[in-house]
Amino acid sequence: MHSEGGVPALPWQLEDIDFASIDPIVAARNEDLIVLLCASSFVESGSDLYSNNLALYFEGDKQVQAWLDSHWEPEELQHGRALRAYIARVWPDFDWHKAFTAFFAEYAKTCSVEDFEKTRGLELAARCVVETGTATLYRAISESTDEPILRTLTSNIRIDEVRHYKYFLKHFHLYNRFEKNGRFAVLGALIRRLREIKSEDSNIALRHVYKARFNRDPGLDSTHFKAMSDRVNHLVKRHLSADMCLKMLMKPLNLPARLQSVLLYPISKIAQTIFFR
Repeated sequence: MHSEGGVPALPWQLEDIDFASIDPIVAARNEDLIVLLCASSFVESGSDLYSNNLALYFEGDKQVQAWLDSHWEPEELQHGRALRAYIARVWPDFDWHKAFTAFFAEYAKTCSVEDFEKTRGLELAARCVVETGTATLYRAISESTDEPILRTLTSNIRIDEVRHYKYFLKHFHLYNRFEKNGRFAVLGALIRRLREIKSEDSNIALRHVYKARFNRDPGLDSTHFKAMSDRVNHLVKRHLSADMCLKMLMKPLNLPARLQSVLLYPISKIAQTIFFR
């Protein structure tokens, strides 16, 4: 689908979301959920940095670069704008821009081409991990709320993330035909990216939301911050689809049924410490 100017149209439009119909008093009662949405808005809004790094990494592959520029980045940035608009409705006094600026100054240090996998195929497999995490996250949020606008919004984002996952998976298989990365090399890339997720994006974002919302330093107020983080993680865990997550994580391994059953348990234990903790 393309707009009149030839630029690919976004799958859904921000203008079609009726943010004015949100009851901010009712929505704000679940503060932990709003904290999670705000943290997600930070990560999504910083995705252009990651997209630019990926485009640089895939220099020469015009097809992947064009998709990143015309589809992935615009869609991810729209996720950020949509979540920010929701936050503005529910937390009208929250200085989102100031908090995001502080977040991005720290987050940008964790995003560099040097941190990517050693081959393009393995980096595409690692991207599948990230898209798995976001797709399952937004599905969990959608199922945890009865607020209709948030359900619509997170459902739209989840569908985008699943489509991104499928694109990265498809191109991983294309690259792996000539890179010939073995299953253990692919498994290593999956595990490395799983571990990075736990220590980077979400934790950095949560700390900056906490500091801006409660005017407290999470480092000096670690007990209260940890309690909030635990509540946020539990909120997601209660509604997360472990089956969906594990199936998506296993696909890049392209395993025979018997070997998949052997590796399912160790992979599930690792995934549980990140997505289901």
